[in-house]
Amino acid sequence: MTQPLLQAADLRGAARLTTDAVAGLASLVEAMHARIVTLPRIPGLGDAIGADERTRGVSGLVYKTVRGVNRLAGGTLDALLGWLAPALAAADPQQAPRPEREAILAALNGVLGDHLATTDNPLAIAMRFRHSGRPLPLERHALRSRLGAATPKLLVLLHGLCMNDLQWHRAGHDHGEALARDLGYTPVYLHYNSGLSISTNGRILARLMESLYSVWPVPIERLTLIGHSMGGLVARSAIHHGALMERGGLRWPGRVDDLVCLGTPHHGAPLERVGHGLDLLLGAAPYAAPLARLGKVRSAGIRDLRLGNILKGPAGDDGTHRADSIALPSSARCFAIAASLGPAPGRRRVGFLGDGLVPIASALGRHDNADLDLGIPPAHQAVVHDTSHLDLLSSTEVAALLRQWLS
Repeated sequence: MTQPLLQAADLRGAARLTTDAVAGLASLVEAMHARIVTLPRIPGLGDAIGADERTRGVSGLVYKTVRGVNRLAGGTLDALLGWLAPALAAADPQQAPRPEREAILAALNGVLGDHLATTDNPLAIAMRFRHSGRPLPLERHALRSRLGAATPKLLVLLHGLCMNDLQWHRAGHDHGEALARDLGYTPVYLHYNSGLSISTNGRILARLMESLYSVWPVPIERLTLIGHSMGGLVARSAIHHGALMERGGLRWPGRVDDLVCLGTPHHGAPLERVGHGLDLLLGAAPYAAPLARLGKVRSAGIRDLRLGNILKGPAGDDGTHRADSIALPSSARCFAIAASLGPAPGRRRVGFLGDGLVPIASALGRHDNADLDLGIPPAHQAVVHDTSHLDLLSSTEVAALLRQWLS
């Protein structure tokens, strides 16, 4: 049984967020609604936002009325909430989450997550570990009951910008599930607000990881983190923050055995500058694609991706630390996989095209300045060709590399 797509708190949050731009948001929500009711069509990457973004019948009349009321009387979505409230079911944490709703919330948090958190908006995602989309209790007996046979090999997977933990499952594949099946890992998926600064998420995760480490049902023999895109920077930030907190009793940072980064912009990514990358990420989720029109909005998380900022502090002139100024954790084996939209060398001449979002050199931690190069051993680097940034999540070549490196 799944949760309803829209919940009362979702609409209340949307109302608070957009009281100054109700007409625009009504069109945005209607576009999402139109996508949902035309479920069978799944647009591919690069598709434009659907031309038909108007609903019909009673729904269409409601949206038209909201826009009219706003123009004439400066109304807000409160009226819409009143009309729809009787039809909204309360959220049940025992129900499986709706992937469509999760995709919309993740995209909205990626674009406006810092604002949502600052204003205590109910749409803001609170960081937590999840499994199959449901929150994991950080208490030993409850965790054992929830996970079943937890193994001594703990795997934590961190999603990227505008995404959520359910999206590790792509095209019928999930790297976490594959490593559980092939190598005996127990996967745990982080769900977080990707619009917050990477440093903020890193500090929160540092303490959350200690809680997970403390209540894991069996002694941990191997601790592995896999981050996709921004997730790799959040993992690095958390390890760095956690190491500084070790004097306060944190144990997990020194126990990390492996850190694997998939398409992580260690030296920054162009998407924050050009906006195309954000459109691509949002367009990948058919129900969140209408949010691509907010692509000129820049959350703290998006701005951090421009140069790969992972810490905040007094060291930099702009008050930030770049990822390439922070060494990789010395206690862990670090791996990096880059994707390239171009074919493998030899098939035809291609440059360092990257995956459409992150340049190859950035994803591999390479830099012309030796002081900034992350020094990832060549045997721990790989480039996967004919692959996009998002396809790293379903690539069979990536899956084979993970099995090889983590076995």
